[in-house]
Amino acid sequence: MAFNFQRAARQAVLLAALSPWVGAQAQVQAGPGAWSGNQTWATDTVNGGALTGYYYWPATAPSLAGKRALVLVLHGCSQSAVGDVIDGTSDKGYNWKGVADQYGAVILAPNATGNLYGVHCWDWAKSTHSRSTGHSGILLDLINRFVSNPQYAIDPKQVYVTGLSSGGAQTMVMGCLAPDIFAGLGINAGPPPGVTTTQIGMVPSGYTASTAGNNCKNLAGTNVSQFATQVAGVIWGTGDYTVAQGYGPLDAAAMRIAYGGTFTKGAAVSVPTGGSNIPYLDAAGKVRTSEITVTGMGHAWPAGSGGQSTNYVDATKVNYPSFVMDFWFKNNLRVARAAPPSMASCSASVLGSTVTINGAASGPIGSYQVVLDGPTPVNDAAAGSGASFSKAYTGRADGYYSGSVTATDSGTGLTSAACNIAQFLVGSAPALQAPAGLAVGTRTASSIALTWNASNGATGYNVYRNGSKVNGAALASTGYTDTGLAGATSYSYQVSALGNGGVESARSATVSGSTTSGFVCTTTNASNYAHVTAGRAHASGGYALANGSNQNMGLNNTFYTSTLAQTSAGYYVIGSCP
Repeated sequence: MAFNFQRAARQAVLLAALSPWVGAQAQVQAGPGAWSGNQTWATDTVNGGALTGYYYWPATAPSLAGKRALVLVLHGCSQSAVGDVIDGTSDKGYNWKGVADQYGAVILAPNATGNLYGVHCWDWAKSTHSRSTGHSGILLDLINRFVSNPQYAIDPKQVYVTGLSSGGAQTMVMGCLAPDIFAGLGINAGPPPGVTTTQIGMVPSGYTASTAGNNCKNLAGTNVSQFATQVAGVIWGTGDYTVAQGYGPLDAAAMRIAYGGTFTKGAAVSVPTGGSNIPYLDAAGKVRTSEITVTGMGHAWPAGSGGQSTNYVDATKVNYPSFVMDFWFKNNLRVARAAPPSMASCSASVLGSTVTINGAASGPIGSYQVVLDGPTPVNDAAAGSGASFSKAYTGRADGYYSGSVTATDSGTGLTSAACNIAQFLVGSAPALQAPAGLAVGTRTASSIALTWNASNGATGYNVYRNGSKVNGAALASTGYTDTGLAGATSYSYQVSALGNGGVESARSATVSGSTTSGFVCTTTNASNYAHVTAGRAHASGGYALANGSNQNMGLNNTFYTSTLAQTSAGYYVIGSCP
């Protein structure tokens, strides 16, 4: 039986509109908080095979409107969901799990069916696209499977799509073909509709943002009015020599043309690790598009720290999942937003072994939650209700405590930001304990950064290197960077806590850290032939591959130019040094 995606989506949206209180009141089911095993979804009658892939269902609660967002993530050519997108045993892939937990969002990571263009690409370059066939059809079917399944509690107004390269191009196709389905796009190094596979390295003569914008509107057909509430982010690297960098701003301008109206260019904002983000605001002052240029990044998905750092995934640049989720959630134009309650005050008082917590908040408060950390902890989700409350907790053991109070609105189910309760003492002060959690952080050729947990009652800290104290005055913070060290050398560290009257605790457990070798990264821009001749790359099957990383730089001749960064001895990557 043919499935009617449009009808199902309209029904879901209608139900949400008729019952706005349902999402706030209903208990959203917690997922397993882990990537699924390999799934088999719809059959692709055009490209062959069945759509397979993985999904992530978080255990955390949704952060907007009481229902979950759904994010479709599309890999690039020569990539796969299991090999590059989802978390593996040695890295976090595209790095989606953390933001999925943060926002309570479901993530879909399918594999491209068939073997288009010989490297498992998406069919973005087709001359025609349909909502019922080809990759667009099976991906819309996948979206519908999750939106229509009540156990996932997906909000049809919070469905997003993003991808790299052919996945980025397919992202733009999906957003143009179904603007009624996708509230936001994240296009990474993706050519726009109407471009062929032979034109990815250079914007064709006469092809403009207007060309792409009109192609986009033509794909939307009768759903063109839905562009009025869609947003789009575009990202590309200054070291990308696979997909023309000119497609980045062109894609963003094309989406603004599809959205219609006038736009104002916002001020550029620096991007962590290098680069800039330029927002564009519509006539109502709403941010509608974002253009991120990442300095030195080659043709890759910017996963950020912890992500994969090979096969067109870069863990040294901006964390794009974190950025684009923040962009989508802050600028979603389809979800009605209710303000959470606000804590007005909170405090703690001590009488003997009894601690009394007081709090007040604005709005119709259904419940207060008190959390106290200390020798006898408290986690009370029913501490009171109404405009204010006061609750006593008896029998608290001696020691230091700190905590927080939050308030939950009885109507919307939204929870306030925490009101923090400063550290306080019950009974007599315990003996000063050595700090816990000493850990080594960032290392250079001449320095090692350290962090540790605060010790109750401490007024300062000392750091010891190889048994000798290295700081002069007592340290007020729980972090220290030891400098002036020798390169490629191992050091051991301990830390102690200081109390009133000059009392010093025992030293912590020892941790070891080594400085780096001091290797200085260098960047070289030259023809692929020159790179191979100089030993920075090697030839294979007519292509030039960067030594060490084996990244494909394109044809091995004097006409193809690449920028290579030597990040360690004999190891080169496409792009500039970080």
